[in-house]
Amino acid sequence: MFGLTKPKKTILGYEVSGEVEAVGKDVALFKKGDQVFGTTTGLGAGAYAEYVCLPEAWKQGVVARNPANMTCEEAAAVPIGGMAALYLLGKANIRTGQKVLIYGASGSVGTFAVQLARRHFAAEVTGVCSTSNLELVRSLGADKVIDYTQEDFTQSGETYDVVFDAVGKISSSRSKSSLKKTGVYLTVKSPTSEKTGDLILLKELIEAGKIRAVIDRRYPLEQIAEAHRYVEKGHKKGNVVITVEHNDKT
Repeated sequence: MFGLTKPKKTILGYEVSGEVEAVGKDVALFKKGDQVFGTTTGLGAGAYAEYVCLPEAWKQGVVARNPANMTCEEAAAVPIGGMAALYLLGKANIRTGQKVLIYGASGSVGTFAVQLARRHFAAEVTGVCSTSNLELVRSLGADKVIDYTQEDFTQSGETYDVVFDAVGKISSSRSKSSLKKTGVYLTVKSPTSEKTGDLILLKELIEAGKIRAVIDRRYPLEQIAEAHRYVEKGHKKGNVVITVEHNDKT
């Protein structure tokens, strides 16, 4: 984009997990050999590579040690979807027992939103997804599931304290009839925030067994184009992970 005759960003990718190869002299939080995960967001891109250089301090990047019970492949699927879901749900000030509907509950943000709403915010969760993903969404903790190919949730008469569009496909006006008078509409299209503290909270929730990453497929870096083609079809469950091998390690 805006590279005129060639791509401006030659190495794509924003989420990463791997082993620290080296640290600068002023780095205090990490050491060589640590398994870490995070984002390159402040740097623009660059995760699809054998090496990426991340700053220890937020805001130029967000990095923390991997959850102890996750592989690097699993941890790489957490940062952006997990932090987006955590940040947006946090804006609604959800109280225990409130009713939350997640539209697009089987996607990257949606799978984390279902788990966080149910197991972190202690809400009653309804997940909306396609027929093939109903069992997945139930397994993530949803109290109820709606198959959008069979039922329009806006026509059911049910109302919610929060309606969260986790795929950016429904409008606030369409959701209005499903919101209580003091209800809150959230959309993944809204600006989000990435903070190291949020990533560490996700790590703690993962280690406590409250949330997990959903991985649909894994592709080696050599098949990156095929991976993007699959994602762009719009039917993936959770996340797609790219594996990069270096020195006989993944």
